[in-house]
Amino acid sequence: MPRLPQLRQELTLTRGAATPEGAPAWMLHDPAGNRFFQIGWPAFEMLSRWALDDAHAIVASVNEQTPLTVGLADIEALVRMLRGQNLLVAASAADTSRLAAAAAASRLSHAMWLLKHYLMIRVPLWHPMAFLRRFARYAELAYRPAFWAAVALAAVVGLALVSRQWDEFVHTFHAYADWRGIVAIGLALAFAKVLHEFGHAFTAYRYGCRVPTMGVALLVMLPVLYTDTTEAWKVPGRADRLRIGAAGMLCELALAAFATLAWSLLPDGPVRAGAFLLATTTWIGTLTINASPFMRFDGYFLLSDWLNMPNLHERAFAFARWRMREWLFGLGDPQPEPCPPSRRRFLMAFSFAAWLYRLVVFFSIALVVYHAFFKALGVVLFVVEFGWFIVRPVVRETGVCWGRRHELRWCRETVRATALGVFALAVLVLPWHGGVDAPAVFGPLAAQGLYAPQAGYVSAQGPLARDGAFVHAGDVLAVLESPDLEHRLKAAQTEEALLRWEVDQQSFDQRLLEQGVALTKRWDAARESVAGLQAQIGQLTLRAPFDGTVHSGDDLAPGTWLPRGEPMFDVVGQRGVKGDAFVGEDDVGRIAPGDTVQFVASVAEMGTLHCRVSAVDRVNVATLDEPAIASVYGGPVPADMQPGTKQLVPLAATYRVRIEGCAGDRTLGRQIVGTATLGAARESFAVRGIRWLVSVFEREGGA
Repeated sequence: MPRLPQLRQELTLTRGAATPEGAPAWMLHDPAGNRFFQIGWPAFEMLSRWALDDAHAIVASVNEQTPLTVGLADIEALVRMLRGQNLLVAASAADTSRLAAAAAASRLSHAMWLLKHYLMIRVPLWHPMAFLRRFARYAELAYRPAFWAAVALAAVVGLALVSRQWDEFVHTFHAYADWRGIVAIGLALAFAKVLHEFGHAFTAYRYGCRVPTMGVALLVMLPVLYTDTTEAWKVPGRADRLRIGAAGMLCELALAAFATLAWSLLPDGPVRAGAFLLATTTWIGTLTINASPFMRFDGYFLLSDWLNMPNLHERAFAFARWRMREWLFGLGDPQPEPCPPSRRRFLMAFSFAAWLYRLVVFFSIALVVYHAFFKALGVVLFVVEFGWFIVRPVVRETGVCWGRRHELRWCRETVRATALGVFALAVLVLPWHGGVDAPAVFGPLAAQGLYAPQAGYVSAQGPLARDGAFVHAGDVLAVLESPDLEHRLKAAQTEEALLRWEVDQQSFDQRLLEQGVALTKRWDAARESVAGLQAQIGQLTLRAPFDGTVHSGDDLAPGTWLPRGEPMFDVVGQRGVKGDAFVGEDDVGRIAPGDTVQFVASVAEMGTLHCRVSAVDRVNVATLDEPAIASVYGGPVPADMQPGTKQLVPLAATYRVRIEGCAGDRTLGRQIVGTATLGAARESFAVRGIRWLVSVFEREGGA
């Protein structure tokens, strides 16, 4: 082998943590790129003898002075790694060409640069080493056991006191529903996050690490503070690295503990409000965001250090991809790295959980981005988020599998994958899905409620129908008497009689002659008033509108006073059922008059009704007149109650489908809520999804 290439002079080599198998390891640091490379014992021994500048001499020295056995092949592999990571001095035209080619390959197009910097960009703002050296002695208090004993005591006492005022604590959230509350929460979060980052910085400095920068990272245009603690990998002790990774969360938890205790002890005022904000934002932010190991936050680095597995995500994802390919295609690839079966199972379960977590988080971020900007930009950013984080990994893995299609052979795994693929394709493409399920309200075909037309009392002189009685059309159900109407009728009759006499005497009286036709018009108005009052008194006699059964909620008795509009009777016809179903705009086009309907009531003993669609409303309902199916009353139709009118307004376009022609002689005594399956043309889930996407684009494009 020719002379060995020269290493870059700024590289440093420090002792690192041992591998999970107990083998020693070292960290090779590239300060130019702030990169760390973990190397094993043989690579360390060869690099420590690099000054010999002869491969044979290095091999001989390592084999003689250590229990290791290395060869020229190991030297060549190490040189390839160093050259591939640009850790060697460029001393020839070939090296310069290679570096230029690598730079050109890493150069991004304008679109890709904008994409990467939109998704994640770090803006270093401060070099904190001088500050850390000056104030590190003041932070030593936080590393004493007595301090954390005080934090634990404050947390226990504070939570115990809050539990005694839980309703007041929870309802304090309502005081921050306006823009001032949002600003206050933002300030509290900013303070907590600054303390969080200083916790990382002071702890890293305490264990001998250099903290080059602190700044702001723009994660999908959302500012997030960060501290560069990359040199924590140089710390050999795993417990020390865990302390560096947990320092930020511990600072926030300490702040939350003291703030919770302060809220319980302070009187009402701005100071107590500030303590509440610090307590809630730090507890929630730490436990839900920073502690999650599925994103590259503190929880991830803590789990990585605890397992002693650098690059945990990449290694776990590699195991999951390997296992998925083997389960589907049986390629026979070796596992990505040797590890015990228990560790392998954990890594695969962790990777699938991380994929599911990221799917939810990234899709939620995409929705937030879409709604945070105007429509055109929102759609573009949504597509970027969804495509980059969700679609791109799937397409990339599909491309890898497709590129290895020549390695496939018929075996148990490929048969299983083919069967699953055919089944999934059939579920999506075949038009097996038929019918539309919709909430419905069914009741008697002929039913009418009778109400008190005027305030009055039940007369003892007339008949009074009882609950369950059968009546014919026109039968008297009850007679009401209204003293007010009777008094007004008598007064109107007296006035009408006087005006009639004056009209009769008008030709004989000069005073009446002077009134002319006005007197006659007054008499006509008086007669109409009498007729109107008599008609109102006639309405006090309640009659059955058709043959049917009387239903009365309360037993009415003679002399019972009733206000105007008070429900008195429900008359239900002998036979027949009708109903109304409420469907969304995506399904209303699939329903037509004459389609079959199967209604399953919420009352189990009722059975199934078989009916037909009689009509489909062309206009969506403006207000929902069936409270039982509204979401505000626990129903399935999303609706909101207007504060002024108390009307139920559907939150999405909802159409009424009218149902009649139910089979049999069945009747219902009251309205019953259930689910109606309306027969519709069969369609596939793929067609349904395409129609939904088209409707979304049409709606958003026209907004």
